[in-house]
Amino acid sequence: MAAHKDDADTEDIVDQEELEKALCVLAGSDPENCSYSRGYVKRQAVFACNTCTPSAAEPAGICLACANKCHDEHDVFELYTKRNFRCDCGNSKFGEFKCQLIPAKDEENVKNHYNHNFNGCYCTCDRPYPDTDDQANDEMIQCVVCEDWFHSRHLGCTVAEPEELQEMVCEACMNKAPFLWTYAAHFAVPAVISVSHPEEEEEEVEVDVEEGAEKEDPPESSQSREEEPSTSAEHTKQAEAANKSSPCKRTHEEMTGSPTKTLPRAVACRLKELQVQGRERLRQGAVFWPYSWRSELCTCTSCKKAYVAAEVQFLMDQSDTILAYENKGLDEPFGQHPLMALTSSMDRVQQLEVIYGFNELTTSITAFLDQCVAEGKTVTVEAVHQFFEELRARKRRRTNAGYQ
Repeated sequence: MAAHKDDADTEDIVDQEELEKALCVLAGSDPENCSYSRGYVKRQAVFACNTCTPSAAEPAGICLACANKCHDEHDVFELYTKRNFRCDCGNSKFGEFKCQLIPAKDEENVKNHYNHNFNGCYCTCDRPYPDTDDQANDEMIQCVVCEDWFHSRHLGCTVAEPEELQEMVCEACMNKAPFLWTYAAHFAVPAVISVSHPEEEEEEVEVDVEEGAEKEDPPESSQSREEEPSTSAEHTKQAEAANKSSPCKRTHEEMTGSPTKTLPRAVACRLKELQVQGRERLRQGAVFWPYSWRSELCTCTSCKKAYVAAEVQFLMDQSDTILAYENKGLDEPFGQHPLMALTSSMDRVQQLEVIYGFNELTTSITAFLDQCVAEGKTVTVEAVHQFFEELRARKRRRTNAGYQ
């Protein structure tokens, strides 16, 4: 009997690496000190408080510390991470409510970017998550440009080999920066579009080259031969050989971004070089990329201006990626964290909710014990039962508030 139970427990243990990554979403942020003083933080865990800012007209985000300290007992929900964001807690969007950690703040953080996630809605369907009306067990994937979350069924393509896919750019963001389609034809995962035929089963067609695909004009430039050369990562011999062969297949090293030696290249504009090759891709659906794709982007002066104009200049920064942020968290002392025993039936959002709840519980227990010490009280069984009953009542109030 015991052996059978052990086998079952083993099957329910979540892959340690995945859980460490979930933990690192919070590990990369400070749970004690408001991040406002750090300005627009390159990347941090961000939350929204439905209790304080329920209006869709005034979206606001708060840091991990403020979620823990200032918004205790509020209806707070996780937004995962956001780039270049400054904590809004206590500013003009919160009315008379003031931040307990840094009361004096600007009335508004004008450089913050908000979307419908801050009102609890996601995807092109503009639905909440979790969605009690949606019975489909569908994975949600975040676009690395707009940072919105999408149901995989609403991406306009089939998600293939997800274990090797590192970053996704939604179709709207691809069209916002149309030069990315050229890079997608060379470096992204080949498109797999779902095609439906009347009275026939739906079939999936892998599409990489589209002869009639619209070509974007290269960024305007007065660039001369003397202008600075591209400094992005160079082609490898293996990549060149793969490009000359079947365009629909990629090596494992290309897909996973395994490090390879690079060769110097004196081409002035990487984008123009790729455009000359003439490879095209159907401009439809979201695009999935191997982790190494950003290093292929041209960084000549003309292309840099194009990135800024399209507001995607962060793509030139490898440390902007979620993976880089999580790796930073891996350096924190989470090694054998007790949450590593979570079950594999939990998706990533549920894991983060459990981690946040665990942090909140730890903070509450510490405050309870500190209060007992300060008041010279003995920690009795009755006091502990009362403490946990108050926690349960607080959770019920928060849950009920979320459905009003």
